[in-house]
Amino acid sequence: MHRVAALTYDGLCTFEFGIAVEVFGLPRPEFDFPWYDFVTVAAEGRRSRALGGIVVEADAGLSALQSADTIILPGWRDRAEQPPQALLDALITAHTRGARLFSICSGVFILAATGLLNGKAATTHWRHAAVLQAAYPDITVEPDRLYIDEGQIITSAGSAAGIDASLHIIRQDYGSQIANTVARRLILPPHRDGGQAQYTAPVLPRTGPSMADLMQWVRENLSEPLTMAQLAAQAGMSIRTFQRRFRDEVGSAPITWLQRERLFHAQAMLETSAAPLAEVALAAGFPSLDTFRMAFKRKIGTSPSAYRKRFNQTVKSTPAVAQLSQ
Repeated sequence: MHRVAALTYDGLCTFEFGIAVEVFGLPRPEFDFPWYDFVTVAAEGRRSRALGGIVVEADAGLSALQSADTIILPGWRDRAEQPPQALLDALITAHTRGARLFSICSGVFILAATGLLNGKAATTHWRHAAVLQAAYPDITVEPDRLYIDEGQIITSAGSAAGIDASLHIIRQDYGSQIANTVARRLILPPHRDGGQAQYTAPVLPRTGPSMADLMQWVRENLSEPLTMAQLAAQAGMSIRTFQRRFRDEVGSAPITWLQRERLFHAQAMLETSAAPLAEVALAAGFPSLDTFRMAFKRKIGTSPSAYRKRFNQTVKSTPAVAQLSQ
């Protein structure tokens, strides 16, 4: 089983810690396979006082980090305070061993103090970004990102962005269908488009049609080429107005969102069917199998065939299926 360890300490940010418990520690009877093995680890004393008067009693001490596959760092209590050296040493050792480190909000200040983020990109809550960049100039701070995946290290923005990053981790470990199921139980979208800017900008009154109807229409017609002119016409706007309205409302450019939806659809087909890759490519709206393979590899980080082998439990390694996957 994949062991997830969540850190506890005095001044623990209750919401960020709650995200870790809810996503990785809650029993999942809807799944017929083992879920994560969740453990709480004390960075200091075994008992910690969290915000809101809550007392948390950890399952284990820092030595438990050496058997953890993923370590979660909730928001740190004081961005100006140097974390305990014993904690930093334990995280460095775990990272060297191959553990995945995941910070939520100001938890990135613990990671930054280890030096493991030097030369890498990271994000945090927009209110902390300038302070993080000034304190750690060797880190490329990207304040508008909801989360950043640097392979073994994942950083996320303000509190709720920790859920986005958590679903990303589940998607990596179990595939998009399982991540979607968890998101549905949380009553959240499986993926939020755009960055932090859409949530920090002033809210302006909107006029005209929402993009929701258009987005649903696109999802029902993904096998079509769907040019920008078609999308704008479907929305009843000029191309320029459509592009501006879409970015304002959704948080990303129409073409970026469309490509992501095509890949989501392809992932779902790869996880649940034995359809030939060429058929998957066409159903998701890619003009050719080669284009599909390149886009999938670039965004998902692996080939469609390898993704299917990992996440499709219904497809067996039979000659017939092997032939279908070519």
